[in-house]
Amino acid sequence: MARQRPLYETVLPWNGQTAFCRGRMDGLLVFGFRGRPGAVPPGLATFRQLRAVGLRPDGADPVALLVFRHRKPFRREEVCPLWLITEAKPVRPFTARKQFALEKANAALRFCPQCQRDVGYRLPTSYGKCWTCFTTNEIGAAA
Repeated sequence: MARQRPLYETVLPWNGQTAFCRGRMDGLLVFGFRGRPGAVPPGLATFRQLRAVGLRPDGADPVALLVFRHRKPFRREEVCPLWLITEAKPVRPFTARKQFALEKANAALRFCPQCQRDVGYRLPTSYGKCWTCFTTNEIGAAA
C-alpha cells in the first residue's frame, strides 16, 4: 500500500482561498504531485516551470513545496519549492558582455595544460588533459 500524507483543508496565505494540502514542512504548505485534492493550486510554479515561460523568482522565498515520490526506491521523496507566478520577474536579457564571459570560460575549459593548445572540445574532468596527451602518456607508461 502506498504511503500518502493526510489531507488538510487550509486557507492559502497568498490569496485567501481554501484548498486541500498535504500538511506543512519547514513552515511551508506541502502539495502533492497528483490527485485533485491536495494537488498544487493554480498560480504556483516550480523553478523550471517559471523558466519555461521566461520568468525567474527574483530572490523571493518559496511560498509552498511540491512533494512527490519516485518509482526508484533509492530516490525516495523529492521536494521542489513553489513560487508565486504573479511575483516572478522576467528573465534578464542575455547581453554581449555575458556572451563574451561565457565564451572565455568555455575556452579555458578547452585548453589542455599539457600540450598547451585549444583542443576544440571541453576536457574531461576525469583525467584533465586532451585525448592525445592521455593516450600517449598511457602508452608510454605501459611500455
